[in-house]
Amino acid sequence: MGLKDSFFARRFQLAERDLERYLAEALSAGGDYADVYFEYLETTSISLDESIVKSATQGVSLGAGVRVLSGEKTGYAYTDDLSAERMLQAARVAACIASGPATVTSDGFSLAGKRDLYTLARLPAEASLSERVKLVKRADEAARSADPRVFQVQATYTDSVKHVLVATSEGVLSFDTQPMARLSVSVLAQDENKRPEQGYQGGGGRVPFEFFLEQKTPEYFAREAVRQAIVQLGAVETPAGETTVVLGPGWPGILLHEAVGHGLEADFNRKGVSAFSGRIGQPVASPLCTVVDDGTLLNRRGSLNVDDEGAPTQNNVLIENGVLRGYLQDRLSSRIMGRQATGNGRRESYKHIPMPRMTNTYMLAGESDPQEIIRSVAKGIYCVSFGGGQVDITSGNFVFSATESYLIEDGQLTRPVRGASLIGNGPESLKHVSMVGNDLKLDEGVGICGKDGQSVPVGVGIPTIKVDRMTVGGTA
Repeated sequence: MGLKDSFFARRFQLAERDLERYLAEALSAGGDYADVYFEYLETTSISLDESIVKSATQGVSLGAGVRVLSGEKTGYAYTDDLSAERMLQAARVAACIASGPATVTSDGFSLAGKRDLYTLARLPAEASLSERVKLVKRADEAARSADPRVFQVQATYTDSVKHVLVATSEGVLSFDTQPMARLSVSVLAQDENKRPEQGYQGGGGRVPFEFFLEQKTPEYFAREAVRQAIVQLGAVETPAGETTVVLGPGWPGILLHEAVGHGLEADFNRKGVSAFSGRIGQPVASPLCTVVDDGTLLNRRGSLNVDDEGAPTQNNVLIENGVLRGYLQDRLSSRIMGRQATGNGRRESYKHIPMPRMTNTYMLAGESDPQEIIRSVAKGIYCVSFGGGQVDITSGNFVFSATESYLIEDGQLTRPVRGASLIGNGPESLKHVSMVGNDLKLDEGVGICGKDGQSVPVGVGIPTIKVDRMTVGGTA
């Protein structure tokens, strides 16, 4: 597909000569590189509470951002008016911010290689509003009928389709149409004379609408949310202190994402503020640990055909058998550090500059049987799911709250516990990994990553792993 066949050409009569004018204006005050990022986003959101659809909204946003790089300087300006006059004005502003002695010229475009990681029979956005409303109603009915102790249910469904175009001063054009959908269910349950407990489950990704009808249905998410709440009704207080911790497969990979992944983003490392700065080639984890960031997985929430700089995403090995192999690079950091870009330049929208970000970050499976891992623990904690957490990038120190966890006593899962928090240091914790399961699982598709005021969708994953030493904060 060429520019003349693209969404932006059909909708806004955008032509190559327009792109050439904008890039020439962006480089008019000097600069090493320039790009223009166009975005058109359609969104739908439906929420249900008290068995009533409380809101159903649909919206459209559009705009473009112009970026100029000159050495280590970045000039950026954006507009929600795609007229030639406003685009040229944005280009001039970006040019003035990043003005420098070096200049390049743009002369025609070639198309970036095309692939499709999310071929969909029917985009979620193509489903009727009534079809989408039925999903949240089904979730509500399933949760309320699952257990009489459930007294409150909230269900939300959101979908979007984002059309993007990136034109660079290196003469490369990239296009993408990015679908996204998510269904989430939250419940409260209560036993007589006990405090209410919450359960939550959701999922989705760059999936067709039929995903919610045939694979992960509203009933699936509702029953799982209810199960979590009921488990917590019987939970005991968490014993505090240093102990063995076993992380279950899937969503507990959020700890890996936060405690390790952010520290491997190149901007922190070129500035020397990460716990991993200057450590490529050094052991930073147990030899059992191999960590990758892969933006090429089919239909996953964190996957992209091209990143937000127009570069193809990749499968990047970050830690291999415990040894640090590389960082996640965007264009700016890779230029400054003299490294290859890794397809990790991401931005929340046209209003934001790209920066190095994760896509789908996970640890590869090992050889241990998950049940054998649990049987090997005389006393410890097994964590199934996590809520919020905080990480200090410079030190690597983290604190995470577990939303579902259990005591391990004499090699058996016994009582559920509440109020558990994990306290540790990312690199140090990985060094204490002594067993890695053969059951790698990715999360259901709800991850949202925040950095410097920007949020982007991501995926996480992990097999069952055993960490011999970690501090558990509790209430007992």
